[in-house]
Amino acid sequence: MPITLESARRMIEAAKARAVSLGVPVVVAVVDAGGNLAALDRQDDALLVSIELARDKAYSAVAVKADTATIGRLSLPGAELFGLGRACGGRIVTFGGGLPVLEDGRVVGGIGVSGGSVDQDTACAAAGLAAF
Repeated sequence: MPITLESARRMIEAAKARAVSLGVPVVVAVVDAGGNLAALDRQDDALLVSIELARDKAYSAVAVKADTATIGRLSLPGAELFGLGRACGGRIVTFGGGLPVLEDGRVVGGIGVSGGSVDQDTACAAAGLAAF
């Protein structure tokens, strides 16, 4: 099933609920299989930079077909994909908070969260993913 506005909103609400429980304001973005924005929500007081970061985390997860923490490890100096973060005009995010949305082993979208620590962003993205 492709990402729909309904599924994107459901994922966003679940991610935001986790953010509330952690006490951190975030931005949550969901993209479709082509990396196109399906929905985005910014909680009150979330950092402005988080708008772009959340969208790019979701995009990165789709573009590379991997979570952004893994992308980060693979793109460190000396690693197999060193320099990948400069791809796509610098849109590829190389730290946690972006997860691919999989269905039957196929990437159908991505979710990105920004606003907290990397661990908080990842926890919120995982909560959103679970609501897909």
